[in-house]
Amino acid sequence: MAKKVKKRKEIKRKLLHKYRLVILNESTFEEKISFKLSRLNVFVTGSLFIIGLIGLTTLLIAFTPLREYIPGYSSTELKRQATELTYKTDSLVRSLDYTNRYLDNIRMVLRGEVENTVVNRDSLFEQYKLDPSTVDLTPIKEDSLLRAEVALEDKYNLFERNSEKIGIVFFPPITGMVTQQYDSDSKHYAVDVVAPKNAPVKAVANGVVIFSEWTADTGYVLIIEHKEGFLSAYKHNGSLNKKQGDLVKAGEVIASVGNTGELTTGPHLHFELWDNGTPVNPLDFIDFK
Repeated sequence: MAKKVKKRKEIKRKLLHKYRLVILNESTFEEKISFKLSRLNVFVTGSLFIIGLIGLTTLLIAFTPLREYIPGYSSTELKRQATELTYKTDSLVRSLDYTNRYLDNIRMVLRGEVENTVVNRDSLFEQYKLDPSTVDLTPIKEDSLLRAEVALEDKYNLFERNSEKIGIVFFPPITGMVTQQYDSDSKHYAVDVVAPKNAPVKAVANGVVIFSEWTADTGYVLIIEHKEGFLSAYKHNGSLNKKQGDLVKAGEVIASVGNTGELTTGPHLHFELWDNGTPVNPLDFIDFK
């Protein structure tokens, strides 16, 4: 027991024993600064310094941008940016998909090809078209009264009435004789119109030029995009007056009749009309005489 008490006193003495730390001038040995220290003071001071350093480092990491340089740390700002980039990437993928489909449509126009999955819309219309003779078109009494009331109101209406939408109207690109008509069976999705060489070729409707280049098979080709999903293609031209991106109006000269390309037999215009990726007979919309 006495040994334990003696050992405790020895430890206490060592911890509380005072030491003097003196800083001297090297040349004159003059005492500048002196400290009285003990092992306990050094231990407590060192512990407090380490705890303060850890606390300061924690604050710097938690409340300053330095935390973003720690490997594996993910901040809220970085998560937000990653989410925004994900949305933008998804939008770009969709836009790229739409663009690729649009370009595929243009390639079909240039090559004169149609996918096997395309359904002939004219045949569908014929299949489901109603026979007017089987429909009773006799107006009922209420309908007659309503018609009379509306006619009376319109009679004294001084303001311009909205006209019914009748769709896009196409003008003939040139006038001449059609030598080869539209024939889907032989994959001739166009009409060939003979005209004098260098005769002006005009736009059939308002639109924007989306293709204006030379191709080996069909020579100088120009394609215009119109409203409601229509595309008009002009092939075998002698020269082109418009370039890609130009806005054109109906009746504006866009090219001249020529005999360019390998698949031509003389000066003429090879004219195609496409409706939302499906070729249609231009003679159903345009009179070339």
